[in-house]
Amino acid sequence: MKYTLELLIERPIEEVIKKFHNPETMVHWQRGLVSCEHLSGTPGEIGAKMRLNYALGKRKMELIETVTHKNLPHEFHATYDTKGMHNIQENHFKENNEGHTVWISKSEFLPTNFMLWVITLLMPRAFKKQSRLYMDDFKNFAEKGVSVAQE
Repeated sequence: MKYTLELLIERPIEEVIKKFHNPETMVHWQRGLVSCEHLSGTPGEIGAKMRLNYALGKRKMELIETVTHKNLPHEFHATYDTKGMHNIQENHFKENNEGHTVWISKSEFLPTNFMLWVITLLMPRAFKKQSRLYMDDFKNFAEKGVSVAQE
């Protein structure tokens, strides 16, 4: 399953990237993020791996992020692996004529087991909705400093 989402962030690209590409700020715009732990490679560079732990209601989820491409401030791509799912994420950033940032997020979800294949087939809107929520939360954090972090 593939889809692309686009969002205007009313901040300069350099400011957006400082907040986007900083593991310490992720908790402020990724709902449910409990912790992140560097595993290998140079943090934030191609080949680096990081463990991300989420608590989404009663469900706990662990993702392994692997940086696959980095050309900041314009591109940051990574893969995210968890039990039953491989996600390829491409993030493109460009500045518009007003000096604001356009974020284009390309997502591809590749289920690695039958149950998740069925879920992606039957509920593609749920994946898009979750991606849009993270993007909107990032926009609110980048523009207004609004955090989704649990106190």
